[in-house]
Amino acid sequence: MTSNDNAHCESWRTAFQEILGLLDDACRRHYGQRLVSLAVFGSVARGAMRQDSDIDFLVVAEPLPRGRMRRVEEFAPVERALDPALKAARRAGVHTRLSPLFKTPEEVRARSPILLDMTEDARLLFDRDGFLEGELAALRIRLESLGAKRVFRGEFWWWDLKPDLKPGEVFGL
Repeated sequence: MTSNDNAHCESWRTAFQEILGLLDDACRRHYGQRLVSLAVFGSVARGAMRQDSDIDFLVVAEPLPRGRMRRVEEFAPVERALDPALKAARRAGVHTRLSPLFKTPEEVRARSPILLDMTEDARLLFDRDGFLEGELAALRIRLESLGAKRVFRGEFWWWDLKPDLKPGEVFGL
């Protein structure tokens, strides 16, 4: 990489950081006291993003409307607030988009599979009373007790949740 390439790479990484700061502010304003946690995960959280990487994030709030589409509709003001920053990022060569996931604390406690990777690479932007940090720590302990492993093949991976699984054996996370 040339110094010009490094400077360009740093400029789009800065664009991601600015968007995350705005996302944090917009979610706190929009959800107010209902916001429990806000966490980024995936390539952006790992710092391995490309210029076209989505910003994957989890909003934990209570209450939330029932159903994904109602939750997406409720989130629309946050998207509108970030629209100018996303457009500015595009002009700078960063073609990202928001990829939100919405859960209530109860749904987080049910341990959705999306939380598996978050045990390894979540970046908490907001976490009232350490809720999500605690849930991820408890899941890490459970994964360790099962002997679970994240198995890598190049850039891809999967979870082997119980390497010593016996036929007919049932287990939970």
